[in-house]
Amino acid sequence: MTNRYVILIALIVQLVAATFFVVTIADSVFGLGIGPINWQIYEFVELGAALGLVLGVLLGAIAFRQVTRRSAHFETQVRIASGALSEVMQSHFDDWGLTPAEKDVAFFALKGLSLLDIAALRKTSEGTVKAQTNAIYRKAGVNSRSQLMSLFIEELMQGDLMVGTNNGS
Repeated sequence: MTNRYVILIALIVQLVAATFFVVTIADSVFGLGIGPINWQIYEFVELGAALGLVLGVLLGAIAFRQVTRRSAHFETQVRIASGALSEVMQSHFDDWGLTPAEKDVAFFALKGLSLLDIAALRKTSEGTVKAQTNAIYRKAGVNSRSQLMSLFIEELMQGDLMVGTNNGS
């Protein structure tokens, strides 16, 4: 039996028990005229409700544990990919012969900062940053920031840097 069927059964048991109790309470409060219920049936419904609640708590705990594990796994993958991206960027920057200033500008540009923001961070003029980005594009053989970023994304996607993609998770 799969987890989905166990969860479905637990939900059905809980729904039936909740409906029974709501109807019973509504009958006693509003006098719906349903009448008394055999005590044995009432005890079985209470037992089913208790079992359904316990099963729901157990399934919730299992789901919580699985989500926590997956979250930790994905956080690790993001850290690995982030480190890999940084390594790929530095390698390309070196291959292209970027100056230290151009490396800074390229890094900030790839992070999505505007030319004005990069200029402010580097305490230089916007024109200087624009000239540096043009030099970066020329050395990288691209025409725009998006083409520059696509170089790195392509390398990450086609290389062995995508950790955990074939481990069944």
